[in-house]
Amino acid sequence: MYERQFPKKRYQHTLRFLEEVTTKNENILDLGVSNPFSELMIRQGFKVTNTTGEDLDLDTSAVQTDAYDMVSAFEIFEHFVSPFNVLKDIRAKKLVTSIPLKLWFSNAYRSKTDMWDRHYHEFEDWQFDWLLEKAGWKVIKREKITNPVRKIGIRPLLRMFTPRYYLVYAERI
Repeated sequence: MYERQFPKKRYQHTLRFLEEVTTKNENILDLGVSNPFSELMIRQGFKVTNTTGEDLDLDTSAVQTDAYDMVSAFEIFEHFVSPFNVLKDIRAKKLVTSIPLKLWFSNAYRSKTDMWDRHYHEFEDWQFDWLLEKAGWKVIKREKITNPVRKIGIRPLLRMFTPRYYLVYAERI
């Protein structure tokens, strides 16, 4: 349905997953500043508000509100020193999130030019499920997706069939 419509394969998978677990009537708080995917969600008819760039490791007040039905967090928890704190403090009853999975053939991402664009964590699926459970969430739906790249080499070949992203829908226990 969304083939060739989006700039990244993971956008098409994430949007399909989101449509399967929520409705366009729900108010969504998307963690992180406005970005290409949150803008895509809005264009597709979702009611989305982004956080404003605050350091959610230190200040979780943005998620401590009853104004939202769902929190979305796409490729953001790996950037937190302590994702547990924000996961624990979310008051919305639903969570849709994705993370990059830890890959045995590739080190965690670390930008050499941007101190904020680093991965403190790259989880295995069971670790992330455990973190969600400890923070008071029950995983309802999960899916892994690959992220092939158009390059030549061993790692690009491995990326064709090794899942890179983990999508999760969870509800507050």
